[in-house]
Amino acid sequence: MRRLATFLSATFLISTIGCGTDSTKQTTPPTSPKANSNSSASTSAESILATESKTDGVTLDIKSWDETLELVAQQKGKVVVLDLWSTSCKPCLDEFPNLVKLSKQFGSDKLVCMSASCDFAGIKGMPPESYKDQVLEFLTKQEARFPNVLLNVESDALFEKLDLASNPAVYVFGKDGQIAKRFDNDNAKKGEDFTYEKDIVPFVEKLLAE
Repeated sequence: MRRLATFLSATFLISTIGCGTDSTKQTTPPTSPKANSNSSASTSAESILATESKTDGVTLDIKSWDETLELVAQQKGKVVVLDLWSTSCKPCLDEFPNLVKLSKQFGSDKLVCMSASCDFAGIKGMPPESYKDQVLEFLTKQEARFPNVLLNVESDALFEKLDLASNPAVYVFGKDGQIAKRFDNDNAKKGEDFTYEKDIVPFVEKLLAE
């Protein structure tokens, strides 16, 4: 009987210890889904801030040509300079810094500079969005802190619509919102391409003085 009692006591003790171990595992609190959610939200916010920091206030919107002209129309009472360019156009890239310089030369209450990228060529598998990073990278390096548009119409179709051989081209709109002059190199002789210093700036100054 004593041996039986001892055996039963030992069995009960082992059983009790085992339950205690399982109980400890079961009471370990699970990872809070809410905590994970907050962590993800924080990471997302940091990513947005990082992107804004990289672009340093430079923005780029994807729009149609008509929507771009609507932006111009909103600036009635001011002279507007709209530069058509692309990252594959060397003359465009060479002159772009002068557009930025012009935007700083006069107060924004008198003159508004804008740029419209014609990079989208309608290549299969390459929608307008696929060009956004490279265009924005260039604009950021140029510190182009004015309205910038990436056109969502194929460049060739746009040039045909505008009766334009190719970019670069610069539209200058008067205070009345109408096109005062378009600068392009369609009929330019070699070495006579338009420039901001030689052609656009003097023309803008004349419009501002009127």
